[in-house]
Amino acid sequence: MKINALTLDLQADGWSSSRGFIKRTVPRPILDETVQASDATAVIIKVQYAGVCGSDRGIWNRVAFSEMVQQSLEHEQKSLRILGHEFVGAVIQAGSMVQHLYGITVGNTVSGDSHVTCGRCYQCRLGEAEVCQDQAILGISTDGIFAQYVKIPAKNLWPVDLTRVRPEVCAVYDPFGNAVHALTKVDVRGARVAIFGCGQIGLFAILLARHFGAAKVIGVDTNAANLAMAKTLGAHEVIHLQPTEKMHDYDADAVVLKQIQSLTHGKGVDVSLEMAGFNSSVNNCLAATRFGGHIILFGIKDGDFTIPGFSRMIVKGLTIHNIIGRQIFYTWQIAQRVMSDKSNGIQDSIWEIILKQGNGTIITLSDFAPDIMEQKMAEHPKLLFDMQP
Repeated sequence: MKINALTLDLQADGWSSSRGFIKRTVPRPILDETVQASDATAVIIKVQYAGVCGSDRGIWNRVAFSEMVQQSLEHEQKSLRILGHEFVGAVIQAGSMVQHLYGITVGNTVSGDSHVTCGRCYQCRLGEAEVCQDQAILGISTDGIFAQYVKIPAKNLWPVDLTRVRPEVCAVYDPFGNAVHALTKVDVRGARVAIFGCGQIGLFAILLARHFGAAKVIGVDTNAANLAMAKTLGAHEVIHLQPTEKMHDYDADAVVLKQIQSLTHGKGVDVSLEMAGFNSSVNNCLAATRFGGHIILFGIKDGDFTIPGFSRMIVKGLTIHNIIGRQIFYTWQIAQRVMSDKSNGIQDSIWEIILKQGNGTIITLSDFAPDIMEQKMAEHPKLLFDMQP
């Protein structure tokens, strides 16, 4: 049986010679423990909604994860990758050991973590699975969830309660967890926090920074619509980063830095979060953060970065934290509690403001076309696919 999926085929499409996702028919996944022993701990999920992440946009534009995609496909001796990693759906088939090991049964509604960890390496054994040295990432280094039906290891699943969190919001647990991971790395209570990049995870970070008690939250972005959304979500101040003449593309933006100094009474922010992935954005963080402050790097772009005046970073005594994924499943528990609490307004803000109640932000898989996708990505920071006919 064939199903529809959004894919990238390096042989047919190429990496540098193409862009976007290509809708293809692929075989529907099956569980067969006689052929593949690991199917005993896997499930088949009927995907309801799938989220489009910043990393998906990076793959769409071929500016991120090129090495991981190409090397993993070469290792698997194939050329086609099913993309995507954010989802909510129903378990329709489970391997023989799934209920015993994970308590998950057919009919459960689940989301799940996109990092398929090995469970055996030094980091996994220490409880640091987010930096597993042998992990695969759904939709990047192993097949993902932009398909009507998918096979996933049951250990990656997080059961969800649709009476507490609506399904469209359950589909963004994974990226929301990135923001939870970033905002729990340091104590932001009473802090001045600047968020460089107000895309989807930057907007989640604004919600969480306010919820966790930051005294001042500053959103910085090139997109005026995203900044307006950031303000609505609770940013105390927003700064519209506009093109200026600089000696190098990677240089920090003097205008932005001057505004941050003004907003922080000449001190700089206590915590900077880099959520865009550009070299200049990283340098903005380094320059905008006060002596002794913290910098959280999350955005990813391929290639080399330049840091002018490197010694300045050391002399300022900055602490730099690199955030990848979520802490499995510690940050999932925090995310669930935050989104399930109707009194804080965070779930409603995600649905009504970021997802705009589904108005223009949900694309039915049957309606997918590259030009429609390009238009939607330009209009909205967060998109979902409705994966069923």
